[in-house]
Amino acid sequence: MNILLTGGAGYIGSHAALSLLDGGHKVHIIDNLSTGNEILIPKSAKFTNCNINNEEVISNLIQSNNFDLLMHFAGFIQVEESVSQPGKYFENNTNNAIKLFNICKKNGLTKIVFSSTAAAYGLVSENKLIDEHTNLNPQNPYAESKIKTENFLFDNEENFQFIILRYFNVAGADKKLRSGQISKKSTHLIKKISEVVVGKKDQIKIFGNNYNTPDGTAIRDYIHVSDLADIHVEVGKYLLKNLESNLFNCGYGNGFSVLDVVNTTNSIYQNKIIYKFSDRREGDVEKLIANTSKLLKYIKWQPKYNDLKEIINSSIKWEKKINASNI
Repeated sequence: MNILLTGGAGYIGSHAALSLLDGGHKVHIIDNLSTGNEILIPKSAKFTNCNINNEEVISNLIQSNNFDLLMHFAGFIQVEESVSQPGKYFENNTNNAIKLFNICKKNGLTKIVFSSTAAAYGLVSENKLIDEHTNLNPQNPYAESKIKTENFLFDNEENFQFIILRYFNVAGADKKLRSGQISKKSTHLIKKISEVVVGKKDQIKIFGNNYNTPDGTAIRDYIHVSDLADIHVEVGKYLLKNLESNLFNCGYGNGFSVLDVVNTTNSIYQNKIIYKFSDRREGDVEKLIANTSKLLKYIKWQPKYNDLKEIINSSIKWEKKINASNI
């Protein structure tokens, strides 16, 4: 495959690029480096520094390369920031994404893999795994911005063939430590825990201990970023063989609370994680666990890293690497 990939200097996009390249595929990354980091771009990928709404540059790229499909990762992802700056999220995650898709269509590139989010499900009333038919109940502008982009694709199925992937909580780092999470203001639990282990921070805040869960803290389905990257490779192959569009959840179907993650880390790293409880953050939801039976039915994929300790360890190893390099 020959892939045009946006957001390849970011956390998930760079891992997807690595997985594609490891499989012998070609990757051309576009990223404006506003939130990404150039050191995450694989050396064997081609790279163009531009915005995703730059029609001239992207049109020239498509016309001079025989791309099979677009993988769109670029976007803003901070839930809390989206609550205070919703316009920023709708402009970039929705309006600019739609502009990008239309630029691609105008130049004959109509197959798209779109990076969406399980935050679209929001507050789920039924106590069961979340499948793709679960009603959407977004609790923040970040999730709403992704849903609006999904809706554009569904409304234009006659013009595009697409796969929408709703990610649950992505964590961990590449086993060879070629990529991982780099963020000055990450809100991701395992990233923050990793920073405590390596001495960057003294403690973490746990936002909310009064949820309707066994220990009072929020529950999430954590998927290793390299497993998620492999899903993109297989979904790309599927999209090239099939004309129908589709939507898949991406997770493991296992739920861990915030305290589960903290206690698992402390069992490995001699109780290094000190925490204090704080108020819930606006926009956070109680419980998100994926039903992935549809993904497994259609896509030839089996997880390699479905283990919470593996996810935590890989994240901490990456954090040690970037800490030693002052990144």
